[in-house]
Amino acid sequence: MTTSASFLKTRYGGYLHREVPDEDVEFSRVGPGTPCGEYLRRFWQPICFSDELKDLPHRVKVFGEELVVFRDLSGAAGLLELHCPHRGASLEFGLIDAKGIRCCYHGWQFAADGTILEMPGEPAHSTLKDRFYHGAYPIQEHGGIVFAYMGPPDRQPPFPVYDSFVRAGHRVIPGQKYFYPCNWLQIMENVMDPAHAAFLHTIVSGAVFTDEFGILPELEFRETPVGMIYVASRRVGQNIWVRMAEAVLPNLQQVGPIWEDGHTEHPFSGPMISRWIVPVDDTNTMFLELRHVSETEGVTPAWWADRAITVPGQLAAECYVDGQRRPGDYEAQVSQRPVAIHGLEHISATDRGVMMFRVQTRRGIRAVQAGHDPKGLCCDASAVITTYCNDAVIRMPSDVDPAIDRQLIRETGRRLAEGNLKDRPLSG
Repeated sequence: MTTSASFLKTRYGGYLHREVPDEDVEFSRVGPGTPCGEYLRRFWQPICFSDELKDLPHRVKVFGEELVVFRDLSGAAGLLELHCPHRGASLEFGLIDAKGIRCCYHGWQFAADGTILEMPGEPAHSTLKDRFYHGAYPIQEHGGIVFAYMGPPDRQPPFPVYDSFVRAGHRVIPGQKYFYPCNWLQIMENVMDPAHAAFLHTIVSGAVFTDEFGILPELEFRETPVGMIYVASRRVGQNIWVRMAEAVLPNLQQVGPIWEDGHTEHPFSGPMISRWIVPVDDTNTMFLELRHVSETEGVTPAWWADRAITVPGQLAAECYVDGQRRPGDYEAQVSQRPVAIHGLEHISATDRGVMMFRVQTRRGIRAVQAGHDPKGLCCDASAVITTYCNDAVIRMPSDVDPAIDRQLIRETGRRLAEGNLKDRPLSG
C-alpha cells in the first residue's frame, strides 16, 4: 500500500516534508506477473505501425519484454521473443525469408507462430525442432497499426472494433509515435483532467489550440460501458460548447477536435484522434496515434491528414529554456518524476476525473487477479464497440445572473452526456 506525506501546516517547513512515500506499485509495475501488467495484457495492444515492417526486423519493447516484429516475404507478420532460443543471439539481426525469420548466428528458422522450421547443421534424424517452440504472440493489423495480444492464450479475446474506427464518412490513418520517459498512468489519466487545458495549454504557453480552450469549463464526469468521459461545458457568446473526451479502458484515449472554438452551432462530432498509451516498461511509455479524417471537404483541416504534423504541446521543447517558457504536456507529465508519487498529491475538485479513472483501473486490476474479465473487455467477436467522445455546440442565450448561467451551462452538458450514453450517436 502507498503512504502519504505529512500535511504541511507551517511556513518554511521543508525540513518536515522531505520523505518521499513509495509509489503505488499496483498501478506502476507492468512487467510479467505484476498486477497491472497482467491487467493490461488482457487487451489487444498496439506494437508499431505496419509501415515500420520493411526488409529488416524491428526491435520493440513492450511491458518490459524485449521482442522483435517482422513481416516475412509471404506477407505474414510475426512477434517473437527477441533472443534466439539456441544461444541467445538477437533476432533483430536475423534474416527475413519466405516463411519467417532466421537467426544470424546459426540459421535457425522461426515461423510467425513460434514454430521452429529448420535447424541447419542438426542431424537429419534430429527431432529437436519438433519438441519445442520459440516464444511468440498473436498479432493483427488494423488501420495501419500492428496489434498484439500478450495475455494468457486461453483468455484471448476477439480483436476489438470500436465504432469510431468504422464511422461512416470518415477514414482512419496512422499518426505519430513518440515516447515519454515516465510511467504510463500519469500520461493516460491526463485525458480525464480537462481543467489543465485552460491553464497549461492557454494561459501559460499561449493558445496552442484555440483561445476558447482558455475558458474554464463547468465539469461533470460519467462512467461509460467501456470507461469514462469528462463533460466540459463552456459559454462561448450565445452558445454553449460541450466537449467530451474519453478514456476507453485500459489505455486508449479519444479526443475531439482541437480546432473547435465553440462559435458555430453543430451537433455531435466524434473524435479527431484515438491514441494508445502503451508502457514500454515501468518508467517509459509509447504513444501510438490513429487519426480520424472526414471525407467531407472542410470538416477536417488539411494539416491533420499530414502525418508529420504533431498535436501541439505533446513533444518535449527543443531546449530546456523553451520548455520553461512554454511547457506542454510533456514537461508537465514527465516532471512528475519517472513514476508519480500519489502519496505527495493534494487532490482538489478538478481532479475528480483523474481519481475516477484510477478507481476504474484498480477495479480492472483486481478483477483480473480474481479470475474475472475486466470492464472494457469485449468477448463478442461480432460486436462493434460503442464509444462516446464528442464535441457539440448548442445555441443557448446566456442568463444575466452569472450563477444561474453556470447552472444552465452545467445542465446543458449533463443533458447532452446522458443523451449520448443512451442514443450512442456513433454506433447509430
